[in-house]
Amino acid sequence: MKIWHQSLTSIEDISEYRDAVIQHILKIARPDVDVVLHGMTNDTYPENYPGHYITYNYLQSLHKEQFIRNALIAEKAGYDAVFIGTIPDVGLIEARALVDIPVIGYGQASMHMASMLGSKIGIVNFLAPLADQLRFNAQQYGLAQKLGPIVQADIGFYDIMEGYKNPQPIIDKFIAAAEIAIAQGADVIIPGEGPMNIFLATHHIHHVGNVPIIDSFGTGIKMCESLVDLQKISGMTVTRVGYYNEKPPTEIVEKLRDYYNLKQAAADMDFGLSVRATASV
Repeated sequence: MKIWHQSLTSIEDISEYRDAVIQHILKIARPDVDVVLHGMTNDTYPENYPGHYITYNYLQSLHKEQFIRNALIAEKAGYDAVFIGTIPDVGLIEARALVDIPVIGYGQASMHMASMLGSKIGIVNFLAPLADQLRFNAQQYGLAQKLGPIVQADIGFYDIMEGYKNPQPIIDKFIAAAEIAIAQGADVIIPGEGPMNIFLATHHIHHVGNVPIIDSFGTGIKMCESLVDLQKISGMTVTRVGYYNEKPPTEIVEKLRDYYNLKQAAADMDFGLSVRATASV
């Protein structure tokens, strides 16, 4: 099985994050699964982390194209699934409508997993402007009533990267924010961004008291594995009914992509970093 992982960061240029993601894949993925890491194109952002380049609706809508194009590339290149590894689920609905392989979103997968493990979902993140989008997405996923507090931790992306050298201050600040969410009624916590999730998983932060912390990255990979298996064994697929889910004719997609000067997808446009777990891990 081969899974295309798509980050909203330029992950190949962020060694601490990239290496931690690789180590987590080695623990979480089945031995027969290749997870191939892909970041945004190198000139997308002026620095390694997107920061405020993803916290405005219009700017994020521009980034959708890379996610959509890469889903098309993944299918042409023989991938079995696509994992959109960012909590805003950038381009999820559009990509899912264009390809026949499973497309899983970090946000949707983690929210549904959290809804099975608790009654009120809390999110602890560090990009405050994303709160509106996360609530909108929860409503689209049918989980608006289960999503409770969204609390910003007093840390940022680069703090987390530095935290790999000295983790305890970051852990303490996350726990402090999680305790605020718990005091406001949350009984299950989603770490709001991928870098925070991977940091916590790396340092084995799985609970705050009796409240579970969702491993969103692990959940997304396992959801990919499960849906690929179910598609092959039981024929389960995404619905093709309705405006958001019906698949448009390929020739029209290609014609309009040409018209808007968007790159066509080809199998040889895959430049990811492959990671495969081993049975001994």
